[in-house]
Amino acid sequence: MSEQVPIETLHPTIRMLSDEQIQAIHNTSLDILSRTGIVMKNEKARRLLLDAGAWESDGRIKIPEHLVMSAIGSAPSRIPMYNRLGELTMPLEGGNVFFGSGSDCVFTIDVETGRRRKATYDDVYRIARLTDGLDEMDFVMSMSNPSDVPPMDVYIHGFVGMIRGSVKPNVYTANHRGDMEDIYRIACAVAGSEQRLRERPFLMLYAESISPLLYPDESVDKLLFCAEKGIPVTYPPSPNTGGGGPITLAGALALGNAECLVGLVLTQLVRPGTPFLYGMNTAALDMRSAIVSYGAPEWPTGMAAWCDIARYYGLPVWGAAGATDSKVVDAQAGLEAAISIMTAFLTRCNLVHDVGYIEYGSTSSMEMLVIADEIIRDVRFIMNGVEVSERTLAREAIHRATPGGGFLADEHTLRNWKWAQFRPRVMDRSRYDEWAERGAKDMAARANERARRILAEHDVPPLPEAAEEEIRAVLRRRAGK
Repeated sequence: MSEQVPIETLHPTIRMLSDEQIQAIHNTSLDILSRTGIVMKNEKARRLLLDAGAWESDGRIKIPEHLVMSAIGSAPSRIPMYNRLGELTMPLEGGNVFFGSGSDCVFTIDVETGRRRKATYDDVYRIARLTDGLDEMDFVMSMSNPSDVPPMDVYIHGFVGMIRGSVKPNVYTANHRGDMEDIYRIACAVAGSEQRLRERPFLMLYAESISPLLYPDESVDKLLFCAEKGIPVTYPPSPNTGGGGPITLAGALALGNAECLVGLVLTQLVRPGTPFLYGMNTAALDMRSAIVSYGAPEWPTGMAAWCDIARYYGLPVWGAAGATDSKVVDAQAGLEAAISIMTAFLTRCNLVHDVGYIEYGSTSSMEMLVIADEIIRDVRFIMNGVEVSERTLAREAIHRATPGGGFLADEHTLRNWKWAQFRPRVMDRSRYDEWAERGAKDMAARANERARRILAEHDVPPLPEAAEEEIRAVLRRRAGK
């Protein structure tokens, strides 16, 4: 019997906000921008806003609704992200969900010794290589602020470590326009030309304002640089509940939405059509410990809500998952990572960062990256739904079956078992005696072994020599040589 086209598969999603709730948050954000206003420290951005119809009152810039709506209308609904080989691998659009690591950790868990220590350049490079070798990781971030390089050159070395360690798209951070210019020079050399980089971008800037409603000079200058060059940018504020934002999630969302929209307005005033990834961060400022909690339910709940808002605006969206407040890779780490990863899938968040963070974003962990990669594979299997087709309904296999005899040796099983069942890479399903004979290793130990195996075996295509020469030139100039 010929196989028929499968019946359309249902991919499960969740929605956090009703249409009325989205409209209320949107209207509150417009009121914040036009009545409360922002403090803008960058003079060029201040002038852009005033010339476009904003006004200044009581030391604040007030932004009218028409500027906001015009910016929403001019921003693209999709951002095609390429790898550094020029291949389209991460189209940020529709219901696509992509995962990657985070940035700027001060500490790391040494994959050889298990000790927590200051991060180095080699950690940036090695974690990028690990991320490159993990199938469910779609992009890289630095995961470290290397302590063994000149302090003013941290972000240059972080960018170099990422592009040497992985071909996957990267999301980078920078100190100021000087960093931006050097990173841009290197990126143009990697792509082959300035025009080719604009046509096939493999990098995206991550920068932030300061909640509530403060726009520092250098932060905004980086945003303007990307708009001038046509480089994709994300500018998510962090109105963490009880800290930079109101204690209530609705208030934090209204504030964060307003703050993010200012970044959108600025990019579109500089260059209409600048690729802009919408989003924010709504972690909770824990009232007992005063940490910004990466495992708190407020973050995935907020992410589901701002994904609804992003769809209302027709913009691709930023999020976070796969992180934990735990100081070690344990049951808490797995629980918090799994909840946030499942939420990211259900909300269809386009770009999901911070995978592999432990200790509320202070420390990177290769083991956590590996475990989160396994969780993503598991959840993706669920999110892919149930294929209903002639091959999956197994009519003839059922017809052949002996009552009570099962399907283990049936030809339908032999043809389809490799794809029809989820097969774990790190989770253990062996019998007890077999598990004990192999050392009775827990999940963290198995993840450590997988991380070290990838680091030993995975090859990454080298950078073009022109890019390496540009890197050498940039570092010589910064060293005053």
